[in-house]
Amino acid sequence: MSEQLIISIGREFGSGGHVIAEKLAARFGLALYDHNLLDEIAQEKELDAETLKKYDEVPRNMVFSRTVKGFSSSSEENIAHMQFDFLKRKAAAGESFVVVGRCAETMLKDYNGLISIFVLGDIPVKTARVMEVYGLREKEARFKMERHDRHRKMYHNYYCKGKWGDSRNYDLSINSSRLGIERTVDFLESYIKERQK
Repeated sequence: MSEQLIISIGREFGSGGHVIAEKLAARFGLALYDHNLLDEIAQEKELDAETLKKYDEVPRNMVFSRTVKGFSSSSEENIAHMQFDFLKRKAAAGESFVVVGRCAETMLKDYNGLISIFVLGDIPVKTARVMEVYGLREKEARFKMERHDRHRKMYHNYYCKGKWGDSRNYDLSINSSRLGIERTVDFLESYIKERQK
């Protein structure tokens, strides 16, 4: 494996995928790119970051957008492509980093240093986590999980040939409910170190 290390984390809502990404970034001393990459894009392009974040990982609205001669009127689509281009530039420059979502397992698939992981979880465990983190009742937590995952799936499947969450599109799929967050991170750290040898 090359010296460059790019860890791509796809995740189900409530699985702890973002926390796992944060912990892996800390353990390997890498930058973490999630919605924060929109801050850098906004600064580069002199745009308002909060406006960009409204369209972050949101599926394209097919009713209110159209594409003419390769140019899209969709804010969602334009912001998605800004993020893809940002990640490709970082990867092309030889940088190592952890990225959450953003179709990274597909957009960066040509880089030898890429390790792509999908984090899933059992519904009762994810529900309990969402209830705790967001202070929701069970019904509200399940609705939030379903809505977020539906949007992630639509977003991903619009830009990628491989389907969101399909284990064939990732180096490793892992159920964080089995080991818990910390031991899942331990396992993934060991796996990544083995891949680096």
